Amino acid sequence: MEILLIRHGETAWNRARRMQGHIDIPLSEEGQRQACALGNALASERPVAVYASDLQRARHTAQPVATAHDLPLNLDPALRERCYGAFEGMLYDEIGARYPEAFARWRARDPHARYPAGEREAETLHEFHQRSVNAITRIARQHAAAKLVIVTHGGVLDCLYREATGMPIEAERNFGIINAAINRLHWDGNRFSLLQWADARHLEVAGLDEIDRSHPAA
Repeated sequence: MEILLIRHGETAWNRARRMQGHIDIPLSEEGQRQACALGNALASERPVAVYASDLQRARHTAQPVATAHDLPLNLDPALRERCYGAFEGMLYDEIGARYPEAFARWRARDPHARYPAGEREAETLHEFHQRSVNAITRIARQHAAAKLVIVTHGGVLDCLYREATGMPIEAERNFGIINAAINRLHWDGNRFSLLQWADARHLEVAGLDEIDRSHPAA
C-alpha cells in the first residue's frame, strides 16, 4: 500500500511562528493556492480514499484532492496536530520568555515532558507519537493494497518519518516538513517505510518548513 502523507497548506500563524496545536486556524491566501496546486498535482493518482484532520487547515487542503477524484472527505480527529496546552496561540519567542523551563524541554525533545495546561491539557511527545502512528496504522488497515491520501499536520509527519526510518523521537530533526508537499510511505501490513519525502515541485514556490530545524515540529 502507498500512503501519500501531506501537511496542510500555509497559515498566517505558520509565517508568524505562532503555535497552533489544536487551535483551528484557517489557510492563508497562499495556503489556499497550495491546496489548489496539490489537487492538480494529484489528479493523475488513483487513491481509493482521502482522509484529513478535522481542523480546517487540513480539511481545506484535502478538499481539492477529494473533489478531483469524486471521493468523500473522511475527517478524523486522531490526525490532529499535537496539543501543546498553554503554548498554543503564543509566538515561539513568547513561549521561551514565559515558560523557559518547559520551552527548554520542548527544544530538547524530551519525550515525557508535559507542558503547562491551557484551554486543553498538553500531550507529551511520547503520547502524541503513539496517537499519530496508531491513527495512520488504523486507517491503512482499513484499505488493503490500495493508495490513500492523508492530509494532516507537521507534527504527525514528523512522527511518521521517524517511524518509517527508525529515527528516535528524541533525536534532533534533520529533515524538512513543507506545507502541501507530497510525502510517500509504503505500508506492508506491519510497518511503514519511506518512498519519497518533501516533493514540492508542484508548488512552484516552496512552502515553509514547519519551523526552523532548531525547534521540534509544532
